[in-house]
Amino acid sequence: MRLVIARCTVDYVGRLTAHLDEAIRLVMVKADGCVAIHADGGAYKPLNWMNAPNRLTEDDGTWTVTNPKGEKLVIDMIEIIEDSTTEFGPDPGLEKDGVEAHLQALLAEHSETVLELSLVRREYPTDIGPVDLLCKAVDGTTVAVEIKRRGEIDGVEQLTRYLEFLNRDPLLRPVRGMFVAQQIKPQAKVLAGARDITTLEVDYDELRGIESNELRLF
Repeated sequence: MRLVIARCTVDYVGRLTAHLDEAIRLVMVKADGCVAIHADGGAYKPLNWMNAPNRLTEDDGTWTVTNPKGEKLVIDMIEIIEDSTTEFGPDPGLEKDGVEAHLQALLAEHSETVLELSLVRREYPTDIGPVDLLCKAVDGTTVAVEIKRRGEIDGVEQLTRYLEFLNRDPLLRPVRGMFVAQQIKPQAKVLAGARDITTLEVDYDELRGIESNELRLF
C-alpha cells in the first residue's frame, strides 16, 4: 500500500462532476489498484475514490486515475508532505464470530433450499480475501454470497470488491452478488439494490432447527 499525505485538489469527471478544494489529505493506493482520498476525520468513508480495475499515471505533480468506463479522478499534488509504501503481504481475511461461521456452514449445507443456489465452494480464495460461498444459479450464472450476522453498508462494500475482482475471471463472469444476514439495515439494502446485489434476511434459529431435525433422523 502507498500512503501519500499531500496538499492537493481533487476533481472527479464521470457520470457527474465533483471538486475538492485545496487542503491537506491522505491519498491511499492499495495493491489491487483502488485509490481513495481521505480527510482527517469522518471515520472510514473516503471523500472520493476509484475502485479497481483502473490505471494510475503520474505526470508533473498530477495524478490521473482512469477506469475502463472512462471516468477520471484527477489529483493535483500541490505539496507532498509524506510518501511511503509498505508491502502488506497475503491477507488471511476476516475471522468470523461463532454465529457468522455457523451461519456460513448452515447456508452452505442447505444452499439449494434456502438460497435456491447450488454450492460450488465455501471460502472461495481470491487475492483480496475469501468469498464466503461461491454458488451457481439454475441458469448457470455464478453467484458470490457474503454472509454477515448484521448486514451493514460495510458488508455491501466488501461484496462489491469481491464482485469486481471475480468478474475479471473469464471462467466465472458474469458474477452476481447475494448479501445474506440475520438483519440488513435499510441503507445497506438501498446500496445493494443500486449495485444489483440481491439481499436476503435469514432466521438463525430456524436454520438451526433444520440442522437439528436432520440430526434427529440418524
